[in-house]
Amino acid sequence: MRVAFIGDIVGRPGRVIIEKNLMKLREEFEIDFVIANYENASHGFGITLKNAKELFDAGIDVMTGGNHTWDKKDVHQLLESSPLLRPHNYPEEVSGSGMMVFDVKGEKLGVLNLMGHFSMPYVDNVFRCAKSAVEAFKAQGVENIFIDFHAEATSEKRAMMMMLQGEVSGIIGTHTHVSTDDFQIAKGTAYLTDIGLTGCRDNVIGMEEKVPIERFLTGVSGRFDVPKTCKSILQMAVMEFREGSCHEAFKIKVFDNGQRIVSDAWKEA
Repeated sequence: MRVAFIGDIVGRPGRVIIEKNLMKLREEFEIDFVIANYENASHGFGITLKNAKELFDAGIDVMTGGNHTWDKKDVHQLLESSPLLRPHNYPEEVSGSGMMVFDVKGEKLGVLNLMGHFSMPYVDNVFRCAKSAVEAFKAQGVENIFIDFHAEATSEKRAMMMMLQGEVSGIIGTHTHVSTDDFQIAKGTAYLTDIGLTGCRDNVIGMEEKVPIERFLTGVSGRFDVPKTCKSILQMAVMEFREGSCHEAFKIKVFDNGQRIVSDAWKEA
């Protein structure tokens, strides 16, 4: 199965570039299943019913969340009725689930959403939750497992990779909105510390730059806004999963001016 993952969708610019390109990319690269992170999809904070429908209609099969999962009241309904995940290591009492199983080309695919600890809301131990979730997937006969690890600290993401390499098919990080240059396949596990945002690329992590700059200059924050017009980018990882392992992986960057960059992940010996 060929699985794609799109990083943090930030506001309308992120949604628009997906709507314009995703179906064509699915066809061109023979993608069977698309996962995307929604937590910034509606004006930078959370997701609404309307925007969720737009993104599912654009070709996304399931969406994962993060620390902004709860920012829109619509999310409770979405978590109960749609293929929408929230971080698995939130307490069991909250709405929704952090793991789902899908049938893709006659094989099972497990999708797991996790959230780190540094600079994040208080949640259960992500490493223990990850191990138990992977064991639960395997008890259901699920070999192909993908994890969206939504975390601030690169050390947490790398430690998760070292703990689970060879046990899951792919681990890709989200949250920082800045793409890292370490896409690799090790012991059959695809890994990328952070895939980067899908949205505006000519400002500060997809937001208008005035307020972030003022905050750094003075220590006083303000309202973060997604620009109405900007230069945008779509960032997507594509992975070939077979029998629980990743055999091929590459990243696609699509720019609003039509430019495209495709780069292969490297394989560790």
